[in-house]
Amino acid sequence: MKKNLLFLVLMAFNSILKAQTDSTTQDLGEVIIQENRIQIPFSKQSRNISLLSKRQIETSPARSLAEVLSFVPGVDVRQRGVTGVQSDISIRGGSFEQTLMLLNGIKLSDPQTGHHMMNIPVPLVNIDRVEVLKGPASRVFGQNAYAGAINVITELSDRSYARVQGYAGDFGMKGVNFAGSLPVGNYKQNLAISYDDSNGHWYNSDYQVSTIFYEGGLLINEKNELKGMIAYTDRNFGANGFYSSSFPDQWESVQTTSASVSHTLTLDNFYLNTRGYFRRNKDEYVLKRNEPSFYQNFHTTDVFALEANGNFETKLGTTGFGLETRKEAIESTNLGNRDRVLTGIFLEQLVNFGTKVDLRAGVYSNYYSEFGWKHFPGAELGFQATKELRLYSGYGISYRIPTYNDLYYVGPTNIGNDQLLPEQAQNYEIGAKWSKSGLFAELVYFNRSTDNLIELTRSDANTPWQPQNFSEVKFNGIEASLNYRVSPTGRTIHVKEFMISYNYINADLINQPGIETRYALTALKNQAIGGVLLGIGQKLEWNTKMRYVERMNQEPYFLLDMRADYNRTGKLGFFAEASNITNADYMEAGTVQMPGRWFRAGFMLNFE
Repeated sequence: MKKNLLFLVLMAFNSILKAQTDSTTQDLGEVIIQENRIQIPFSKQSRNISLLSKRQIETSPARSLAEVLSFVPGVDVRQRGVTGVQSDISIRGGSFEQTLMLLNGIKLSDPQTGHHMMNIPVPLVNIDRVEVLKGPASRVFGQNAYAGAINVITELSDRSYARVQGYAGDFGMKGVNFAGSLPVGNYKQNLAISYDDSNGHWYNSDYQVSTIFYEGGLLINEKNELKGMIAYTDRNFGANGFYSSSFPDQWESVQTTSASVSHTLTLDNFYLNTRGYFRRNKDEYVLKRNEPSFYQNFHTTDVFALEANGNFETKLGTTGFGLETRKEAIESTNLGNRDRVLTGIFLEQLVNFGTKVDLRAGVYSNYYSEFGWKHFPGAELGFQATKELRLYSGYGISYRIPTYNDLYYVGPTNIGNDQLLPEQAQNYEIGAKWSKSGLFAELVYFNRSTDNLIELTRSDANTPWQPQNFSEVKFNGIEASLNYRVSPTGRTIHVKEFMISYNYINADLINQPGIETRYALTALKNQAIGGVLLGIGQKLEWNTKMRYVERMNQEPYFLLDMRADYNRTGKLGFFAEASNITNADYMEAGTVQMPGRWFRAGFMLNFE
C-alpha cells in the first residue's frame, strides 16, 4: 500500500511540473483573512493558516463541513458516525473544547459543552470559504480560541442564481439542499435550505438534520452598510456509543438558532463594525431511547453579545481596537440555572519596518464574572526574505474557562468538578512560507506549554469520568505542507490541484499510576494527507483524497476517498463519491465503529 501511495504522489507531482509551462495560476495570496479588526492578505500573514476555497469544498468527497475539515493539515476530526452529525474538532493536539468555531467572525461556542461546536446553522452549499487559524487565537478572537479557530465565511452575491442538489447513498442516506440569491437594488440576500437523513451505519445511528439560513445586506452608501443573518438547524440522532459504550440506546435532539445584525462604517483611514448577536441551543439527551424516564436531560443555553471592532491608519501603522460584552445563561434539569458575564477589550498594532519586516502585537484583556480579569498578549514577527519566501515567528497566551458540563454535570458515566481552574498556555511557533507560480509550501514548528489542563480522568472502569486539572503539559510538533492550485489548462487530463502534508505532534502528559485519561493521550501523533484534483476534458473532475492517521496510544489507519464530478458548474451536473475505499477498521470518537466502504451519488441544478 505504501508503494502504491508513493507512486500516486510521484505521478501527480510529475504532472504538476509539466503543467506549469502552460497553466494560468490561481493566486490566493491576496485573499483577505477575515479577522475582526486588522485584516491582512493571506500572503502577508505571519501565522499558520489553511484556506479552503469554494471549489475545494464542492469537490471534496464529503457531505458535511466536519468531513471537509478532515482533509485540513493539523486538524483532528472525530466523527460519531457518517456525515459528522455529531463531531468534535481539535487543532494541534488540543481538545475539542479548545477550538473556537466562528461564522463570519461571530463566535459559535456553547457554554454547556464543546460537543455542540459543530451545530453550525449553515448548509454546506452556502459556504464560500473556510479559514483555519492554527495556534493561539485568544488575542484575535478572545477566550476559547485556545489551540486554534475556524471561521466559516459566507458571501452575499450581487447576481441572481439558484442551485439545487440532491443525493442518495448507502445506509438509506438521502438529502436535498437549495441555495439562492436575489439582489434587489442595493439590497443583497441569500437563502439556503438543506435536509439530510439516514438509517445509520449500525444499530441506533439514524439521524435527521434540517437547516435554514438567510442573510441580507443593504449598502446604504459607499461608507455605510447594514447586514443581518438568521439561521436554524435541527438535529435528531441515535447516539449509540457517542458518550458511553454501556448504553447503546442513547438518543439526542439538538436545535440551534442564531441571529445577528451589524453596521459597518468605512472611511478613508478608519473602519468600524458594530454588531449584536444571539445564539440559543436546546439539547434533549436520553440514555434509553425507548424509555426516556430512565434518564433524561434538558438543557437550554442562551448567548447574548455586543461587539465593536475597528481599525485606523496613522504614520505609525495600523491600529486595531475592539470591545465586547457577552452574557451566557443556561437552564438545565441536570446543570441547574446559571449565568455568567464576559467583557473584553482588544488592542493591537501593525508596524512595517521598511518593505521586508513587519511586527503585529497586541493584547486582549477579558473580565469574567467568575474568574476576574485575565490578559492575553501576543505578537507575530514577519520577514519577507524574498518575493517568494516569508519567515515568521509568533508568541501568544491561550485561555479557556470550564464549560458548565465540566463544572456541574452529574450522570451515570460522567460527573463534573466545580473546583476546576481555567486552562492557560504559552505558545511559540516559527515557520517559513514559500509561494511561486501556483505552488505554496510551508514548514512550521510549534510549542504549547499548558498550565491546569482540564482532562477527564478516572481511577478504573467502574468509576465515573471526572475532569481534573493537570499542572503542566507540553505539546510540540511540526507541520509540513505543499499545495498547488491552477486554473484549467488545454490538456485533456490536467492537474487542477495537488496537496500533500505531514504533521507530527508530541505530548509529554504522562499518565499517573492508577489514573486513566480520556482525551489528552489520544491526540494526533502522526497525520499525513494527500490529494489530487484532476480535470478530464472540459467537464469531468476527479478528486482523490488520502489520509494516514495515528493517534497517541491507538492503532493507525489509512483512508482513501474519491469523488467524480461531471459538469459541476453547468446547468445540470452529476457526482459520485466513495469513502473509506480501503475498507479500514477504525474509530474516531467514543466507541463508535466507523463504517467500511460506502458510496453516494447525486445531481446539481444551476440556474442564473
